[in-house]
Amino acid sequence: MKRTWLGLIAAGVLVSGAAQATQLITDEEAKLPPPKGAIAADRRGILRGPRVEVVSPSGMVHSPLRLQLKFESFGGATINPDSVRVIYLRSPNVDLTPRVKPFIQSGGIDMPDAELPRANTPCGSTSRTAMAVLAR
Repeated sequence: MKRTWLGLIAAGVLVSGAAQATQLITDEEAKLPPPKGAIAADRRGILRGPRVEVVSPSGMVHSPLRLQLKFESFGGATINPDSVRVIYLRSPNVDLTPRVKPFIQSGGIDMPDAELPRANTPCGSTSRTAMAVLAR
């Protein structure tokens, strides 16, 4: 009898965990038009800023998905997690930082359950072109 209850409790935790995906981009935000013209990149200056590498996802994926970004700093610099900003490049831009903040570490972002609206494009290429991650 105790094993049955433990099994039911464990199953309930697994089901409720799956339903707790973190909304990264809403349907309304995804419908916003892309920005017009060139996208300004803050890459000028003497010091080179950190590089952001998309580890996951790649190719066609289903939501919720695991969003993993790796930060690479140069010249012995460290990345301050409080300085990281995540912006969805739309018109107007959407600041995703509050949604991603709990998943930011000095080595990158690891969001195990990012919820995205349904789209017809591969998420990997969309996240590379439509999101800006700024870190100092």
